[in-house]
Amino acid sequence: MSASISPVLAATRTWVESFVVAHDVCPFAGRELARDTIRYTEVEASEWEPALLTLIEECHRLDETPAIETTLLVLRHGLGDFDDYLDFLAVAEALMADQGYEGIYQLASFHPDYCFEDAEPDDPANYTNRSPWPMLHLLREASLEQVLAHYADPEAIPERNIEVMRRLGAGHLAANLAKLRDKNAS
Repeated sequence: MSASISPVLAATRTWVESFVVAHDVCPFAGRELARDTIRYTEVEASEWEPALLTLIEECHRLDETPAIETTLLVLRHGLGDFDDYLDFLAVAEALMADQGYEGIYQLASFHPDYCFEDAEPDDPANYTNRSPWPMLHLLREASLEQVLAHYADPEAIPERNIEVMRRLGAGHLAANLAKLRDKNAS
């Protein structure tokens, strides 16, 4: 959803364009980018309660606004530590379930230091879920199911992404992520 946006959200949109779509990390993101149906918003996350309230407000916004397909909620300040972020993510997922959103919206997670369980921190595969800032991605489950039903071999997406990330290399990926963050952050 286009509007006047902060440098952080501009960098996030650039990340979606130059990384997620350009490398086909999410094969469905390009369509939503072209349709301008991605909402970008940011919230201070040094205190969890306001950030969690914003998450639920964004769920309500999706309920009320079918023109928004998906929301990227950038979590500023306070969740730079990946373990803290994972704790926050667990609380966010539980809150969404408590609020009746389980099966309605799916929560995808991105963090600058994202590391898959049993992966080495320097494995380029981690970059499939690394972003300039910690963020939560709200996806409509019904839309996801619909698009996956028409996509050949969706189970192969993660493996293809891992191959692409390893081909690009951790150094290249880290430099691009740092450039986005440093150039566009205020």
